[in-house]
Amino acid sequence: MTHAPRFRRRLPTLFGLGCLLAALAACDGARPRTPDEVHAALLRKLPATLHDREGWARDVQAAFAALEIEPSDANLCAALAVVEQESTYRADPPVPGLGRIALAEIKRRAAARHVPAFAVDAALVLRAPDGRSWAQRLQALRTERELSALFEEMIARLPLGSGRLLAGLNPVRTGGPMQVSVAFAERHARGYPYTVQGSIRHEVFTRRGGLYFGIRHLLDYPADYDRPLYRFADFNAGRYASRNAAFQQAVAIATGTRLVRDGDLLAPGAPMNRPGTTEAALRGIDVRLAMDAAAIRADLAKGHGADFASTALYRSVYAIADAAGSGKPVPRARVPDIALSSPKITRPLTTAWFAGRVDARWKACLAR
Repeated sequence: MTHAPRFRRRLPTLFGLGCLLAALAACDGARPRTPDEVHAALLRKLPATLHDREGWARDVQAAFAALEIEPSDANLCAALAVVEQESTYRADPPVPGLGRIALAEIKRRAAARHVPAFAVDAALVLRAPDGRSWAQRLQALRTERELSALFEEMIARLPLGSGRLLAGLNPVRTGGPMQVSVAFAERHARGYPYTVQGSIRHEVFTRRGGLYFGIRHLLDYPADYDRPLYRFADFNAGRYASRNAAFQQAVAIATGTRLVRDGDLLAPGAPMNRPGTTEAALRGIDVRLAMDAAAIRADLAKGHGADFASTALYRSVYAIADAAGSGKPVPRARVPDIALSSPKITRPLTTAWFAGRVDARWKACLAR
């Protein structure tokens, strides 16, 4: 069962205060939408030819209510735009060539764990209960839900050694109508408004679960962006990636260093004596920042949260960069420069491409 709708009076998550004031000025009053009004708005925004429009509207509305996110047209259309881009409104979208992709990914993961390829092959040629080999069953799969379920069955049914061999090699990392990360869903399972059927992983592949966790990932965090484009980029690249990419641009201006604006402020696992490029550039102006290496790293470590924008490092870098500019403040958000990499991607794509496509769908949704 879903929670009863509880719409908090809080800022719409897509926009800052200026947009809020403009929206209020254009409205006849500031009362929140009733549940019936939200449902009607969703039916206007959902594609007219969509199968089970009522069900889609119900599950989107339930997610907004459970997360207490303002169900404005802008926010509703943001969620629907991501759904349309990621799955064209299919709870478990088919993936062309999934079997081939899955086998290659399993072997890649096995190699990373120093598991010999012949050991994986030996496990996959064993017979499944239906008479086919596990490899043949993998080749016949069409969706990620089917793949994830089959992998769990393989671990449970294969002989003890082979089952343990495959544990942890499940190649499915995203799923559902918004292609949300399974790991994200598992980390944010608290507050999930439905009775879990099997596991959170299983819930991701349902319409209700995929929408709930996808909307949570997209909208349920504070970000003072003036355009939804940056939140769409964050959905693809990670929360606050757009803010962090803009910060890297400010660091490049402040230090005169060429940097990749990818939103990654700290090199994963880098020891203090081998900092990443962004951190190294900042250490080069430590006197101007009035911060030592430890203080710089401590502030950069906050880059995955909202608090980073209030750190001494953030304020100091922008003060230097703004002063070095042409009289205009350096942007506080930009789309990260990231080339997308996934076994499912068969052509060159970037985070900018993804964010632009979703932004265009968002505008089309608002116009409906």
